[in-house]
Amino acid sequence: VQLQASGGGLVQPGGSLRLSCAASGFIFSISTMTWYRQAPGKQRELVAGITGGGSTTYADSVKGRFTISRFNRENAVYLQMNSLKPDDTAVYYCNTKNPPGWARGNYWGQGTLVTVSS
Repeated sequence: VQLQASGGGLVQPGGSLRLSCAASGFIFSISTMTWYRQAPGKQRELVAGITGGGSTTYADSVKGRFTISRFNRENAVYLQMNSLKPDDTAVYYCNTKNPPGWARGNYWGQGTLVTVSS
């Protein structure tokens, strides 16, 4: 299982970023994909998830501002982040859990840093 996150950077409050996660090594189309984030000194938290069928879930703190999507043909999942706030500053991780054919557990990408600051 390989998960490669990209798209992070420095953005001003109110701005937007789009994160991408390229997945390989497992059956992506039927796997639930999730974005987590971890801010300095805080625990890792779920941001948004999307099932193979396209059902989505969001943390209350990002509802209405973030949108998770997937493109199965390219084994990719995206996180569109709008109206960014300084509290959104964190390292964002792509995740899949219990992928078919692999040992049960969480699999993580390397993370991409998002900094929201003026």
